[in-house]
Amino acid sequence: MDSNQSLEISVVVPVFNEQGSLRDLYEEIKVALKDCSAYEMIFIDDGSSDDSIDILRQMHKEDSNVRVIRFRKNFGQTAAMAAGFEHARGKVIVPLDADGQNDPADIPRLVAKLDDGYDIVSGWRKDRKDNTLTRTLPSNAANWIIGKITGVKLHDFGCSLKAYRHDSIKEIRLYGEMHRFIPALASWGGERVTEMVVNHRPRTTGVAKYGLNRIFKVILDLITIKFLASFSTKPIYIFGGFGAICGIGSFISGLEVLYKKYVSVEQLAMNRNPVLLLTAMLFMASIQFILMGLLAEIMVRTYHESQGRRVYTIAEKLEMNQEDSTA
Repeated sequence: MDSNQSLEISVVVPVFNEQGSLRDLYEEIKVALKDCSAYEMIFIDDGSSDDSIDILRQMHKEDSNVRVIRFRKNFGQTAAMAAGFEHARGKVIVPLDADGQNDPADIPRLVAKLDDGYDIVSGWRKDRKDNTLTRTLPSNAANWIIGKITGVKLHDFGCSLKAYRHDSIKEIRLYGEMHRFIPALASWGGERVTEMVVNHRPRTTGVAKYGLNRIFKVILDLITIKFLASFSTKPIYIFGGFGAICGIGSFISGLEVLYKKYVSVEQLAMNRNPVLLLTAMLFMASIQFILMGLLAEIMVRTYHESQGRRVYTIAEKLEMNQEDSTA
């Protein structure tokens, strides 16, 4: 991200085949930010196959506040948001969808809420105007699961309309479908997160780009971020834990084999006891998990040391003044 922040607000809009809504959305954003002293709109064309890029080029010619980034192909909403965040120059970054369902009139309210001491204000589509069966119910279930696993209690992780302080997301790297998890990722780093009810409008142009197949991707990404949050600096804990479980299972099944061989009335030979195979498999799995954990530890340490990345974040530093240091 550009460290030379000279603007108040950066509005980031990922675009994929939204030619029918771009003009109206642009005008609504201008009205919403009419009292803002300095702002920019960053439209990221995510490989659109319609006339979206031509409309965006024209808007850029007409308005110097409009910036356009065009991808060579469709990389997805998360990649588009990541590009927008990286190029944003505003002290506050506000992403929103290009389909017109997010209401730009909510932008000033979200930004104002940051002044109450928050770093991220997340929109909550309380009265959502989407298909209940294919969109709303799966989303509600996903929000409940995400809240339980991450410990960040929000009603609507999937709402794109949010307000971020620039510094609150500068260290976050986005992959897959992880843009919806930004509040959780930031919260784990110590940022203060809240939510606010926003207006959600019915789609009037274009078609929805996501369906039920997105749920599977979200679940996989959720597993990924949970692992990164809990074990990214100590992977041996999770691999070693699985190894310990397999080791205990191997020990118990081995005792059963010995019992059947030497104590039981049956006097079952070891090579005829199918549990012997289970014992060997669990023992090998235990060794493999522990070795995987050691390899992961080496990779993590190499990554942090080679990149110079710290395993902590600092909120404030109080140090000796010059007089104290020379006393």
